[in-house]
Amino acid sequence: MKAVQVVGYHTKLQLTDIPEPKVQGPLDVIVRIGGAGVCRTDLHILEGQWAEKSGVTLPYTIGHENAGWVHAVGDAVTNVAPGDKVILHPLTTCGLCRACRFGDDVHCERSQFPGIDTNGGYAEYLRTTARSVVKIDDALEPADVAALADAGLTAYHAAAKVARTTRPGDVCVVIGAGGLGHIGIQVLKAISGVTVVVLDRNRDAVELAEDVGADVGIAADGTHIEQVLALTGGHGAEAVLDFVGEGGATKEGVAMLRRAGNYFVVGYGENIDVPTIDIISTEINFIGNLVGSYNDLQELMVLAAQGKVALHTNKYPLDDFQSAIEDLDAGRVRGRAILVP
Repeated sequence: MKAVQVVGYHTKLQLTDIPEPKVQGPLDVIVRIGGAGVCRTDLHILEGQWAEKSGVTLPYTIGHENAGWVHAVGDAVTNVAPGDKVILHPLTTCGLCRACRFGDDVHCERSQFPGIDTNGGYAEYLRTTARSVVKIDDALEPADVAALADAGLTAYHAAAKVARTTRPGDVCVVIGAGGLGHIGIQVLKAISGVTVVVLDRNRDAVELAEDVGADVGIAADGTHIEQVLALTGGHGAEAVLDFVGEGGATKEGVAMLRRAGNYFVVGYGENIDVPTIDIISTEINFIGNLVGSYNDLQELMVLAAQGKVALHTNKYPLDDFQSAIEDLDAGRVRGRAILVP
């Protein structure tokens, strides 16, 4: 089969032919890929940022946002059958450790992360497990929802935390309206009562945010902190949901946060530098967000089937992977880039 692989860091991906994955265990599921999301994390992988953390052996197939059709199953699989449309939770998990027993499978002690530390979905087929496949509504197409497997799941996971800690009428500032941000905005509008204020340096992204439901869109032009404070009577927002996490976003985000407010970190790339006296004197909280659980993904797919969350996508043939990578890196992708075998 065709697969796009990392053959070295600080070098381009390579399209190659490798053997199709086969069922090896009773709970294995082989999925024929219908769409694979292109994520900024993939750029970080090529830069070598994940080399030490993942410990992956090169070459390997990249791609951790995947959806498609069940192709083959192990003899103990009962939740899906060949032909079913599915989206894949990004992790394969054991189901037996303490975290899995709590339903917090994203922290499974024996998880693998296809596309990060084992072969992923920039390919025609992918092996996963019965615990990782979520059947999707017949009205949905794999290429249209693939990026919900990670970008959407991460956005949902964080937005759901915002919803649990806010009340109707509270303000949530969303920093970044790109691939994750435009999903997070839709989730906030679907499951919470917050007023959604969105900041982005890209005016097209601000327009997209308003198109998908943001109450207020602000171009980050140097006056955005003052604009947010003015909107909140000088108090700041009850929540900040940061999908950027670099380029000074965290410093600005903290300046827009209300006393006892919560700062939800999704994007990464810089350090948070806040005097500890400021944290304790205002009782602000910093909350990290890593992907999301299997149940989070099921709930997100319900919203997708209801038409309350939709991805804006740019689709590319699998063999045009380099254009997708370059367009993402250059900021030319509105929403998410999707590779279609």
